Amino acid sequence: MKKILLLLTLLLFVPFYSAFAQTQVEIDGVIVPRTLTIQNKNLTLNGVGGRSKMWVEVYVQALYLSKLSQDANYIIESDTEMSIRIHVTSSLVSSGKLTRNFNAGFEKSTGPNLNSLRPKIEAFKNMLSDEIVKNDVFNLFYNPIDTSVWVYKNDVLKGKIPGIDFKKALFGIWLSDKPVDETLKNNLLGIY
Repeated sequence: MKKILLLLTLLLFVPFYSAFAQTQVEIDGVIVPRTLTIQNKNLTLNGVGGRSKMWVEVYVQALYLSKLSQDANYIIESDTEMSIRIHVTSSLVSSGKLTRNFNAGFEKSTGPNLNSLRPKIEAFKNMLSDEIVKNDVFNLFYNPIDTSVWVYKNDVLKGKIPGIDFKKALFGIWLSDKPVDETLKNNLLGIY
């Protein structure tokens, strides 16, 4: 009788588990949805990975696209809906540290174009100036309709930065030929 109850329990549990596993991914203790809806646009998880600094996981990042791709240059250049989702996993992350890291990332991704983007980068950093705590979630959504990156913190719109040039520089931080983290780049591209 016990074997029959165990078998029935497994038969009932497996379909629910499979459905649950298909709707989200867990990485470093963070639940990452496989789909993301922003401004009535449905995006699909392209890849996800963790970012470490000095052996401490500081955030989990996911890349959502309207059309999945493993071509980093295509993603950077594309004028389609996409989003970077950053889930802060460490209390060591602060607004100051995050903006300094963005500075370094923009320097790598823009090269000689850094000065022309400086006003947009400063406006972006101002949107990140509020206190940051563990489990804050940022969504950096590119909307091709107004060619702007919309910055959300915990689903609250902080503002937007106009220009596909800024979008290319921002996504280039993680996807360019000089990414801030090569392993994270491959994870975001779904290359594991």
